[in-house]
Amino acid sequence: MAMEGKLHAKEDLHPRVGESVDYPFLLLVLLLLTVGLAMLYSASYAQSEYDTSYEISTKYLQKQAVCAAIGLAAMYFFSRIPAYVWYRFAWPLYIFSIVLLLSVLVIGEEVNGAKRWINLAGIQFQPSEIAKFTMIVLFARLTRHFGPEAKTFRYGVLGFGMALMGILVPLALEKHLSAIMLMGMVAVVMMFVAGTQPKWLLAGAGAAVVFVIIYISFMGYAGDRVSAWLHPEQDPGDTGYQILQSLYAIGSGGLFGLGYGKSRQKYLYLPFQYNDYIFAIVCEELGLVGALAIVVLFGLTIVRGYWIALRARDRFSTVLAAGLITLIAVQTILNLCVVTNLLPSTGIALPFFSYGGTALAVNLGEMGIVLSISRGRNLRKIQEA
Repeated sequence: MAMEGKLHAKEDLHPRVGESVDYPFLLLVLLLLTVGLAMLYSASYAQSEYDTSYEISTKYLQKQAVCAAIGLAAMYFFSRIPAYVWYRFAWPLYIFSIVLLLSVLVIGEEVNGAKRWINLAGIQFQPSEIAKFTMIVLFARLTRHFGPEAKTFRYGVLGFGMALMGILVPLALEKHLSAIMLMGMVAVVMMFVAGTQPKWLLAGAGAAVVFVIIYISFMGYAGDRVSAWLHPEQDPGDTGYQILQSLYAIGSGGLFGLGYGKSRQKYLYLPFQYNDYIFAIVCEELGLVGALAIVVLFGLTIVRGYWIALRARDRFSTVLAAGLITLIAVQTILNLCVVTNLLPSTGIALPFFSYGGTALAVNLGEMGIVLSISRGRNLRKIQEA
C-alpha cells in the first residue's frame, strides 16, 4: 500500500502543470450558483422581512452569499490540489467525520425539531454534509485498493458495507433518515462503478427497503410524512398542508410563470419556501418553461461531470469524480420528486438553490475537486490492473 501511494503521488504530481480546468463545467457550476442565489433572494425576502420586523429583506441572501464566497474560495483552492492528496487523507478524513457525527449527539443543537447541527464560535454547520464527502473519498480509495477483487462478496459487499455502516450508524442515532437514504443511494452507484456484482446490490437494496419500513414504524413523524404524501387532502391544515401549498405554487405558475419576484406562496403560505421547497417558487415565478430550463442546466452540469470522470487519468480519480457528481444528481432528483409530490418529504435540499451554508460551501468545494480531476483529461491514461 505504501508503494502504491508513492507511485500514485509520483504519477499525479507533475503531469498537471499547464493543464487548464474544464471551462464548460466551471461555467455551468457558476451559472447554477448565480441563478440559485437570485431565486433564493426572491423566495426568501418575504420571510426575511417577517423575521426582522420588516427591516431587512436580505437576511437569508446575505448569509448564503457569505457561504457562497467561502465555497468559491474552496472550489478554487481544491481545483489546485491533485487527486492523490485526497487518496492519502481518505482514512483520516473519514474517521474525523465519524467523530463529528458522534459529537452531535453530545453537543449538537436542535433546529426545527432535529438535532443535527454543531455550533462552534457562532458558526453553525451540519456534520452530515462533511460525512457525505468523506464517504465518497473513502469509497474511491477502496475502489482502487480492491481492484478486480471488488467483484467478490468479501470486498465488494463486506468491504464497502463496513465503511458505509461507519457513517450510517451515527446518522441513525441522529434520526437523520434523509441523509441515510442519500448516502445509501450514492454508495450503491459507487459500488456498481467499482465492480460489485449487481445481485449483491439488488439484495442490499431489498434490505434497505426493509430497514426504511422498520425505521418509519418507529418514527412517528416519518410515518406522518408518508401518510401526507399519499393523501395530503385528508389533512390540509396539518400534515398535508406543505404538500398542497407546493402543488398550488407549481400549478399557478402555468407555462411562463407569474414573473420573477411575483410569487404568492412565498408570503408565508408555503413553509420552507426558501429551503427544501424553493423549486416550487421557481415553478410559480418562472413557469414550466423556466423550471425546465433549470432542470436542463442541472442535467448539463451532471452529464459534463460524468464526462470528466470517464476521462480521468486513473481509477481513483474516475470514481471520486463520479461519486461527487452522483451526490449532486441524487440530491437534485430527490428534491424535485418531493416538491412535485412524487416522493414523501425527505428534507433533502436542492443543490446551489436551497438555503443552507454548509451544504453550499461543501458542494462548491466538491466541484473544485472535479475541476482538479478535469486537468488531466487530455493526458495519457494510467494503466491499472
